[in-house]
Amino acid sequence: MAPPAPPLSRVFAELDPAPSPVPEGRVGPPALSEREVHVSGSSELSARPDRARVSLRLSSRKEAAAAARSSVSRRLQYIAHIARQRGVLEENMTVTEDFSRVENTYQMEAEVCIIFSDFGKMQDVCNLLIEKLGTSVTISPPHFYHTPEAIDTLRRQVCVTAVGNTRRKAQEVCRLFGQALGKPLLIKEEETKEWGGHMDSHLSHSADSQTLQERIQNATAHASCRVFAVFEIKGKENRRNKLL
Repeated sequence: MAPPAPPLSRVFAELDPAPSPVPEGRVGPPALSEREVHVSGSSELSARPDRARVSLRLSSRKEAAAAARSSVSRRLQYIAHIARQRGVLEENMTVTEDFSRVENTYQMEAEVCIIFSDFGKMQDVCNLLIEKLGTSVTISPPHFYHTPEAIDTLRRQVCVTAVGNTRRKAQEVCRLFGQALGKPLLIKEEETKEWGGHMDSHLSHSADSQTLQERIQNATAHASCRVFAVFEIKGKENRRNKLL
């Protein structure tokens, strides 16, 4: 029985051979081709969500229209007051109202959507509202997400990190052979991937029982980048710099 074939090894760096000397008797300068090191490198980074949206619902049904409106209005004012005290800007609060007649009564419903960038303040606001308003307000679990700026930052960081990792790998290869790394001749992005970073409200019912940290983890965005680069090889490494 033939022995199993050895596993294929991955080449992460390649040194071009040194230029060949000019054959004896040939006229002209030596053929000095550039010496290069070819390297592949990669990086994988993640970013937690930088925003959270919380929806608060409240309603009132009264025989008098003014009473139904007043009941909801007082609670809306209190919610806005608490949010402003915790540093929430007016532009990050949205209120929608719906007034209707149900049989012989009037029903007033309202929803407040608040966007937080500080998750600690979000918890403080929600806990205080539950304590003060009790069952008269329904607070949905927070929906965590990323702003476009946060995703763009993650994409840039993962590419820059991959290039840095590739350069360090090239330096290690050159030092191994007693060579000095020169300038980059080519840097090419070979593959980028992104995953995660979304937590839709229509996920399974088990999502309602998730902890805050589990929700943040599920909404964390991940990105990876693989880079191919070609660097110039200067020649022998400076021994003094090597000792430093």
